[in-house]
Amino acid sequence: MTDIKLIAIDIDGTLVNSKSELTPETIAAIKEAKSRGIKVVLCTGRPLSGAEALLEQLDLDHAADQYLVCFGGAVVKTTAGQVIYERGISYEDFVDLEGIARKLNIHFQAISSDRIYTCNKDIGKYTLYEANLVNLGISYRTPEEMRGIELIKAMYIEDAEILDSAIAHRELFEKIGSRLDLMKTAPFYYEAYAKGVNKGAALDKLCGILKISRDQVLALGDEENDLSMIKFAKLGVAMGNATAQVKAAAEEITADNDHDGVALAIRKFAL
Repeated sequence: MTDIKLIAIDIDGTLVNSKSELTPETIAAIKEAKSRGIKVVLCTGRPLSGAEALLEQLDLDHAADQYLVCFGGAVVKTTAGQVIYERGISYEDFVDLEGIARKLNIHFQAISSDRIYTCNKDIGKYTLYEANLVNLGISYRTPEEMRGIELIKAMYIEDAEILDSAIAHRELFEKIGSRLDLMKTAPFYYEAYAKGVNKGAALDKLCGILKISRDQVLALGDEENDLSMIKFAKLGVAMGNATAQVKAAAEEITADNDHDGVALAIRKFAL
């Protein structure tokens, strides 16, 4: 069996169940892995503020030797908050992305390390949902007022049918494809990152710092933005509720997030 030294776990749709809760089985498996010296790294599109409650339940919070890959891989930091790596998007990227949102008449938001910004006076319901989920405030700003604000990522946010219809206009997104990577992270999220930013690349950087080989990494995920870390890890495990694309890329498939898929995989492959 592979000697697992690091377990990378997506949060939404993977670590937590459909009620966004940790189950006792998952908590117990992660704490046992930690007690054996295995690094457990949550890899999420959320900021640290959106993961802190979960980290606390897992006894991984406020530590200089525990780590979090957040903002979809754009930031790597200790759970105590020290930034190890960060790569965001430019103001020019923001302007181009926001212009596409206007053309397609869909809601759009950009995110800094501590705030969500929207140019929509009619703030979208998913902006409110995201703000509540990750514990960030919301500010309305015109595109001109966004100049000078350091942004990490941006998101198109709409009901799935509206969003998928908008994404189908590939000719608009192809114009920015040399600078930005875009991907679905949930049925109602289409996220934009600087080119090359993803969870797998962030894990590669963290493993280099920790002197851990990719052959010693177990990764678990369910959505398109988890593909990079599923492929990076020697042992990529797809959740039972994962997309077909993630399942096809994974070496193994575990139970879904409502049936302790993370706990089962950790116990089978790492403990």
